[in-house]
Amino acid sequence: MRLAVYGKGGIGKSTTSCNISVALARRGKKVLQIGCDPKHDSTFTLTGYLIPTIIDTLQEKDFHYEDIWPEDVIYKGYGGVDCVEAGGPPAGAGCGGYVVGETVKLLKELNAFDEYDVILFDVLGDVVCGGFAAPLNYADYALIVTDNGFDALFAANRIAASVREKARTHPLRLAGLIGNRTSKRDLIDKYIETVPMPVLEVLPLIEDIRVSRVKGKTLFEMTETEAALSYVCDYYLNIADQILALPEGVVPKDAADRDLFALLSDFYLNPQQPPATVDAEPDLMMV
Repeated sequence: MRLAVYGKGGIGKSTTSCNISVALARRGKKVLQIGCDPKHDSTFTLTGYLIPTIIDTLQEKDFHYEDIWPEDVIYKGYGGVDCVEAGGPPAGAGCGGYVVGETVKLLKELNAFDEYDVILFDVLGDVVCGGFAAPLNYADYALIVTDNGFDALFAANRIAASVREKARTHPLRLAGLIGNRTSKRDLIDKYIETVPMPVLEVLPLIEDIRVSRVKGKTLFEMTETEAALSYVCDYYLNIADQILALPEGVVPKDAADRDLFALLSDFYLNPQQPPATVDAEPDLMMV
């Protein structure tokens, strides 16, 4: 199974990806996580450091694939999750999609691409071009990480549009949304009324999720010394179980930008008021 995880930049996508990867490994699966962001920090909470990237390794070997071994690019992370960082082109030059393509090409050359039960692509947050949508070419399911905010749901809608487009030519489905660190889900619910899609999980505002990123540890690793955090891991295990159940998924019908803007703006500007209560025994009107 191949998963592509998307979401607005800074939404906690990589932290979510790492914990889902460990959850899948806890369910007995052999997992490879591929970071597809030029800042190459997707797997940081799995390894505790920034591992070398595939694109840098290829450049060092003058793109001689035959001179590269699996141990040159695949690093062992927490919980037995294997980790790869694709890297990226120099700032302002090149295409992220090219780097993803070279990464998949190399892993296939190493016979590594087909040795895993689950391969998870953690992709740069905001899909603005075909290059950043490239991992969808290899995925069975897309997952979208969002919060209950305006900007994150706009990004989610753009990602939904990318899934719809790729599904025309690839066996791709959207498994669903994951709400991350949000105290409410009313705006998420408003969005999925217009663009129907499953919601796999909504994680509440848990400060330790943010702290885990700073510590370079998954929630599962933190639980080894802080047992009280085990309930947080259950959220990720629930997501893993839903994915492993091979959901039917959806091909989303994204909303037009102007329609979505109007929908979300109206939600903020004209919040729904609770219905007025009616007295059981209203006073009689004086005539």
